[in-house]
Amino acid sequence: MTRKQRKNLIRIIISAVLMAVLHFLPLSGILRFICYLVPYLIVGYDILLKAGKGIINRQPFDECLLMAIATIGAMAIAVYEDGDYTEGIAVMLFYQIGEWFQSYAVGKSRRNISELMDIRPDHANLLTEEGMEETDPDEVPIGSTIVVRPGEKIPIDGIVIKGESDLNTAALTGESLPRKAEVGSEVISGCINLRGELHIRTTREFGESTVSKILELVENASSRKSRSEAFISRFARVYTPAVVFSALALALLPPVIRGLILHIEPMTGTWIYRALTFLVISCPCALVISIPLTFFAGIGGASRQGVLVKGSNYLEALSKVGCLIFDKTGTLTRGDFAVTGIYPADEPLRDGMQELTKNQRDLLQMAAMAECASLHPIAKSLQDALEDPIDRRFVDRIEEISGHGVSAYVNGIHILVGNDKLMRREGIAVNLPGENKLGKSESEKELRQAGTCVHVAEDGVYRGYILIADRIKDHSKEAIDRLRGMGIADIVMLTGDEESVAADVAGQLGITNYASRLLPADKVEKTERLLEQKQAGRQVAFVGDGINDAPVLTRADIGIAMGALGSDAAIEAADVVLMDDDPMGIVRAVSISRKAMRIVYENIWFAIGVKLICLILGALGFANMWLAIFADVGVMVLAVLNAVRALGLRRDQK
Repeated sequence: MTRKQRKNLIRIIISAVLMAVLHFLPLSGILRFICYLVPYLIVGYDILLKAGKGIINRQPFDECLLMAIATIGAMAIAVYEDGDYTEGIAVMLFYQIGEWFQSYAVGKSRRNISELMDIRPDHANLLTEEGMEETDPDEVPIGSTIVVRPGEKIPIDGIVIKGESDLNTAALTGESLPRKAEVGSEVISGCINLRGELHIRTTREFGESTVSKILELVENASSRKSRSEAFISRFARVYTPAVVFSALALALLPPVIRGLILHIEPMTGTWIYRALTFLVISCPCALVISIPLTFFAGIGGASRQGVLVKGSNYLEALSKVGCLIFDKTGTLTRGDFAVTGIYPADEPLRDGMQELTKNQRDLLQMAAMAECASLHPIAKSLQDALEDPIDRRFVDRIEEISGHGVSAYVNGIHILVGNDKLMRREGIAVNLPGENKLGKSESEKELRQAGTCVHVAEDGVYRGYILIADRIKDHSKEAIDRLRGMGIADIVMLTGDEESVAADVAGQLGITNYASRLLPADKVEKTERLLEQKQAGRQVAFVGDGINDAPVLTRADIGIAMGALGSDAAIEAADVVLMDDDPMGIVRAVSISRKAMRIVYENIWFAIGVKLICLILGALGFANMWLAIFADVGVMVLAVLNAVRALGLRRDQK
């Protein structure tokens, strides 16, 4: 809670307590008015000041002026009749409570994005004639040689001139597999060096490097971000001047007509009283309270189901989503690696990971034991798939062959585990399982689409291969199908992965519109094209989880981040956060937003309808103060009770 929010909450509490205490004190006359004026000014002075500033700045017709006139009118009637002052105070009090809930929900949502985006490197290791010195990346000129040690971020874009390593590029490209870096490879800033020291010749200055451009994109995208205008402000632009001028006309025109034209008793006091009653009836208390409360209830109901919506404007925008853009890794897929297929050379092809045959288990055990000393993600996935603990006493002479794989002796048998380059180097013929049955082209197609292929050889004889891929989340397909069923037909997937991987995932999920090998700037560009093509009144939402998604999360109309496993930058840049990383959360979020908006429109039509009827009766003199109170407080209570329904959306409700 911010300092301003605490201050406003204290004002609300003090005003409510004073109003309750004064109700039981035997006060009358001017003393009673002054005492009741204190809680009114405590809770409403800022609204009165804003209304005054609006008049001075020639922009008077907003909700502040409407609240000021309505509450002052109620206080004036109380002075005229020495009646109940609580009406005017309560109206202002309820308005401030609604505003406080709004500010609390929105104010808690964002912090400074750039502070949390830890992809900015702290230093660069510059290689000079005197040795290596630590310097600011801004001070490294083009053509310099920098050294990046294991575990460090690459500070500036460049080309590797010495060393080999694997790079974690997930923060930038969203690519699931580590990327190989060797002499001649181009590397970009922000990647993490997993192993091996790299010497890099810089090709750009730090200000033009990839990491700097990402930070700049976030800042610029934030400034271009569209925002839904609050309904009350839009409504007040029409309603406020209409009510104010109608009240003035009601107070002035009848006495003028009666006195100057008809030459009868003008009854000025009666018409002024009717005008003040008109203003009290016109008080938009039901709208002012129930609409923010509906949004707040919708936000609260969503949070109970693992969906954090950062403000009422985003809840409103969610109900109008017409295009959903998905990142792949960590969003539609798990973002980790698993064995998805085991194919011994002497068995026909079998789909997936069904109950393993003896040959399949032997092949997996050979590979896992040979990789038992490696920390590579592929090695870990092999070990996880085996499940049984590995007795390393039976494994020796382990040798990691950079860029190729691993050589090891398991129970005295020479095992090779690696890519096709390792098999070619050792002169081992790769006989793909299923070649005789499917034909070579079909086997190669299977390999390209399934994921990373790990070949296994035993004493120079090819034994088969194991497929490792990023797994699709359990509910991804169901979520996409249900979103289409809700009328969101335009579903797009953008990813930094290779074309074959993207095509495979898109095919399994039924997504026909996708793009691969994208950097953050490319995702922003494609999102902007979709924003230009969107239908009027429809919103474009982007769903992602990584630091690389932060710029496009802020550029889309609505940014949705996977929160439980997503990066801090993505969570802070997003407008909606799915705390359980379940794509079905998007279905729940859209459902909740649509239900909340239905309730909002119900309250709008109900409140305005009742108000109009009561206003007509008040102008004709058929409405007294009791009807005014019903039109104000009664409608407000009914609207609030309706608003609370936004809390009650079941997890499986569409």
